[in-house]
Amino acid sequence: MRFSLTTVLAVMILQTSFPAAYAAPNEERERIELASIILDEIMLIPEKGMPANLLANAAGIAVIPNVLKVGLMVGGRFGKGILSLRNEQGSWSDPIFISLTGGSLGWQIGAQATDVILVFKSPRSVNGILSGKVTLGADAAVAAGPVGRNMSGATDTTLRAEIYSYSRSRGLFAGVALEGSVLQIDDPVNADYYGARYLSPRSIINGNASRETPEIGRFREKLRQYSGQP
Repeated sequence: MRFSLTTVLAVMILQTSFPAAYAAPNEERERIELASIILDEIMLIPEKGMPANLLANAAGIAVIPNVLKVGLMVGGRFGKGILSLRNEQGSWSDPIFISLTGGSLGWQIGAQATDVILVFKSPRSVNGILSGKVTLGADAAVAAGPVGRNMSGATDTTLRAEIYSYSRSRGLFAGVALEGSVLQIDDPVNADYYGARYLSPRSIINGNASRETPEIGRFREKLRQYSGQP
């Protein structure tokens, strides 16, 4: 079947004319779905996973699937994920799209994909990211998070941290050090997904750009379940 140039142009115009609010990009939908899966898998290993009561008192959580860590003399990491924060009513917000970047010096070679979770312990710990970006370890103290059924084995250094970090690679789950990594709001992706040109993280937290999509519903339900909310 042959198409005229006019027909092809018409189809292209139709495809680019509808705002992003009508259909979320596949990549962003998959990112939210994968975050829900990672939460499930991690919370099902209570002996070596996050303490069950950690999310109950948390101010926010970031889930960053498949963070790629590469190295050839100078290592680095890059990943895209989502962040959910508590609103004034104590409920979990719709996801905010974020990116994680960082580097490390020293002899390294190879590549490895790792799932990363960051747990923000208090409202103070989320202030930096709400301004657009935060450097872990500099703007906010970060430490490898405690594992197991409860927080009783946490060290003083861990307890003083504002953000707990975890990683899962090849089925293993443990705390991970991320000092020097930069966590940043992905403004273009948020605008595209929620269909708003100018959209701040606080707008998403306050529900000003709320979307009722299956993937958001599932993710927020997981957060309610694992933080003990009714």
